[in-house]
Amino acid sequence: MHATDTSTAGRRGALRRAVPLLPGLLVAAAGAALAYLVHLAVPGLNPGSAAVALGVLAVNLGLIRPVLQPGLKIASRTLLRTAVVLLGLQLSFRQLGELGSAGLIVVVVTVGVTFVTTRWLGRLLGLDRPLSLLIATGFSICGASAIAAMEPFAKGRKHDTAVAVALVTLCGSLAIVILPLLQHPLGLDDPVAFGSWVGASVHDVGQTVATANQVPGALQSAVIVKLTRVIMLAPLVFAVAVSVRRVAARLSSGTAQSSPVEPGRRPPLMPLFVLGFLLAIIANSVFSIPAGALQAAKTAQEILLAVALFGLGTGVSWQVLRKAGGKPLLLGLISWVIIAAVAYAGVRLTH
Repeated sequence: MHATDTSTAGRRGALRRAVPLLPGLLVAAAGAALAYLVHLAVPGLNPGSAAVALGVLAVNLGLIRPVLQPGLKIASRTLLRTAVVLLGLQLSFRQLGELGSAGLIVVVVTVGVTFVTTRWLGRLLGLDRPLSLLIATGFSICGASAIAAMEPFAKGRKHDTAVAVALVTLCGSLAIVILPLLQHPLGLDDPVAFGSWVGASVHDVGQTVATANQVPGALQSAVIVKLTRVIMLAPLVFAVAVSVRRVAARLSSGTAQSSPVEPGRRPPLMPLFVLGFLLAIIANSVFSIPAGALQAAKTAQEILLAVALFGLGTGVSWQVLRKAGGKPLLLGLISWVIIAAVAYAGVRLTH
C-alpha cells in the first residue's frame, strides 16, 4: 500500500510540474502550425524562418504573457536540443569525414578569430567582461547553448545572459532570411560551399538548419561544419575555466577573495545534447536502421525544430535590447559581420 501511495504521489507531483508548461508549449505548437501554413502559402519561405518571424512578432506585439514563459523556455531549449539529437540520425561517419583538414582549419580559424576579436572589441567599447565573454562565446560557437555553458564562468548578472541570448537570437534569426539572399551575389552557387559558409557563420544549430534548408543540397555540409563548431565548445569552456582558476589562484594568494568558480556550478565540458547528437550519428553508422524509422525521425525532427524556433523567436525582445543600450547591440552586429566575413574568406579559399 505504501508503494502504491508513493507511486500515486509521484505521478501527481509530475503532473503538477507539467501543468505550468502546457500553455507555452501549446502556443509554440500553434506557432509552428501557423508557420507551416505560411510555408504552404509562400513556398519560398521555410517553416523555420516563418516560425522565428512569428515568435519575434508575437513577443514584440505583447502577446507573450508571463504564464507562457515556462513552456516557451522548454520549447526553445529542450525541444531544440531534442531536434538536434534526432538530426544526428541523418548523418554518418562517412559524411563527417568529408569535412577534411582544410574544412577543419576554416572552422578553427573562424571560431578563434571571432572569439578573440569580439572580446577585444568588448573591452574597447567599455562593456563589462562577463557580457563580452558571453557574447563572444555565443557568436563564435553555438548561440544560446554556448552562452548557457559559459555562464557559470562568466559570473555576470542574469541580465547579461538575457542580453547575450537576445543578441545571438536576433542575428541568427536575421541570418535565416539574409544569408540565402546573398548566396548568388557572393558567388556561392555551389550548395556545398554555401552550406559550409552557413555552418561556419550562423550561431545556433537550429538557425543553421533553418538557413541551409532553404538551398537544396546545402544542409549536409552546413550540419557537418556546424557540428565541428559545436564540439569546439568543450575546449573553449575548458580554456576559460583554466584561465579563471589561474586568476583566482593569484588573487587568493594576496587577498582573502575566493575563487569565482563554484565547483557545484561547473558546466560539463561537452554539452549533453552534443553527446546525444554524436551517439545518434554512431547509431546510424553502425546499425542498419530501417528507412521508415529514419523518415519518422526526420519528420519528428522537422516538427520539433519549428516548435523550438518559434520559442527561440520569442526571445528577441526589443525591451531587453533597449535596456542594455546601444553598445552590446553594436558589438553583436560587428561580431556577426566578423564571423560571416572570416567564414566566407575561408570557404572561398577551400572550395
